[in-house]
Amino acid sequence: MYFIVFVIFADCFTADSMGDMDNWPEIEKAAKEKRRELVFQGPTFDERISSDGGLCPALYSLTLLNYLEVSQCPNLTEIHEDVQRLTNLQSLILCRNRLSSVPNVVGMLKSLKVLDLSVNHLSSLPEGVTELKELTTLNVSCNSLEVLPEGLSRCAKLSNINVSKNRLTGFPADFYSEKLDLLSILVASDNSIEQLSGDVLKLAAIKVLDLSNNKLKEIPSQLSDCAKLKEINFKGNKLSDKRLEKMVNGCQTKSILDYLRGKGKGKQGEEGGDADGGRKADKGKRPQRRKKEKAGDQQDEMEELNKMVVRVLHVSDSPTALSVTVSAEVKEVRPYLVCCVVTGMNLKAGNALKRFLVAQTKLHDDLCGKRTTATIATHDVQLIKAPLMYDVKRPTELKVVSLGRKEMTAVELVRQLQVEADELRKQKKRQNVTGLHKYLQLLQGKAMYPCIVDAEGHVISFPPITNSEKTKIKKTTRELFLEVTSAISLQTCKDVMDALIVKMAELNKFTAEHREEAGSDGEGDGPLDPAAGSEPSSELTVQQVRTVDQDGNLKVVYPSKTDLCNDISNLTVIW
Repeated sequence: MYFIVFVIFADCFTADSMGDMDNWPEIEKAAKEKRRELVFQGPTFDERISSDGGLCPALYSLTLLNYLEVSQCPNLTEIHEDVQRLTNLQSLILCRNRLSSVPNVVGMLKSLKVLDLSVNHLSSLPEGVTELKELTTLNVSCNSLEVLPEGLSRCAKLSNINVSKNRLTGFPADFYSEKLDLLSILVASDNSIEQLSGDVLKLAAIKVLDLSNNKLKEIPSQLSDCAKLKEINFKGNKLSDKRLEKMVNGCQTKSILDYLRGKGKGKQGEEGGDADGGRKADKGKRPQRRKKEKAGDQQDEMEELNKMVVRVLHVSDSPTALSVTVSAEVKEVRPYLVCCVVTGMNLKAGNALKRFLVAQTKLHDDLCGKRTTATIATHDVQLIKAPLMYDVKRPTELKVVSLGRKEMTAVELVRQLQVEADELRKQKKRQNVTGLHKYLQLLQGKAMYPCIVDAEGHVISFPPITNSEKTKIKKTTRELFLEVTSAISLQTCKDVMDALIVKMAELNKFTAEHREEAGSDGEGDGPLDPAAGSEPSSELTVQQVRTVDQDGNLKVVYPSKTDLCNDISNLTVIW
């Protein structure tokens, strides 16, 4: 997968740099559009990087760029020091390449807010990173880092740090600092970290802390003093306190923090006062403690009531289970697909359908990167003619009845959407690209387009563009067929599907708790529900769907035992 967005001003280039652009025809075209974003992604650009020995030098003359992404280019091993000229950059995304180093002058990018260097071959970070005073997000996961640079606390606006899957043995001495008072997410899983300092309590804003799969032996009791902490993960550490080790592998965050809090008080009792005085004080506090325990039990009961339940139906338990056959040709276009069927979703009540569609759009905008990372499609199972085939077609041969439109070829649809996207950008007087522009670019240059075809040869999905009006979900939909496609990885599809199902569980619980009249948002009522008068249930059932190759060999089944494993305290998955 690749897509391109550029901002280029022709008067920035010298004759030499214009000559360098002979292999990059998009630059000349984009110069006329005066955009502020540039993305190079995928094999087409990787081949150019290989043949040119690096990125086009003209890139570093684009001083008005505020977003630059170069990703999935294994031949990119270094970034030239001229990157320091891009002083207006706010986001620099250099993930999934083979960078072995980053120049220290990256510290000159004083406007930079997001720096993503994940999935490269970095063994160290330049000290210049510590000079990025506006930096809010730092992702250096999946590298070979052994240490982090001293001085990260100078990046006082940092709120999200991901250093997972490296070789770190600890954090710099100044890392636990009151200066990092906005740091809310710290992910440092899959390293070799041996100690977490009690000074972690200085990170006052920390909400999510993931130190799973490290070499920790102790968890400091001071962690319980982090007032905003909501999620912790210490699984995979061989702790000296075996009771605590058992808890971190199976208990909720609250229980673990309560245990640590108790350990901290125990130490204080051992260190201070005489034994008799301690016993008297303890005796006086017993009624108070009983009250707290009672309140805690009531809170546990409330948490139990608030649980969301997702039940997984194994494919072998359903003789009519759907499956999807994947053709070999999609490998070159959009190779990754996961699917499942969900029942129990109440779309009939009030604005339930509208809330679900809004949530899907939000997932597309955020987690799916406006469809550039992955695309979600939903269908009414009752309208699907099985079996299904995930295949490719020529743009002129692929015909689809897109949502809210008449039947047309893929060429006609993409052309029409491009006109609409251009018009939208003009109306809003924006120089940067819209989300619609971005995902339309994903198919640029493709000789074949991906699609899911039913048993009658009808295209029910054309990712990442649209799904079909023929299988559109309505208020009366009782079973939903969900699909997620991506050109990045199978795990990306699974992560998005996990998030979608969790969101569906949240929405279904909300619908069950807020009694709304059916049809209140104006859509047809459909047939009466025989269970309408009974107590509404928010439980969802997720039925596994297999995707197989053309010889019938299993490619993936979703969900598997490794899916839906997110540490969500109020979600129960029943297998």
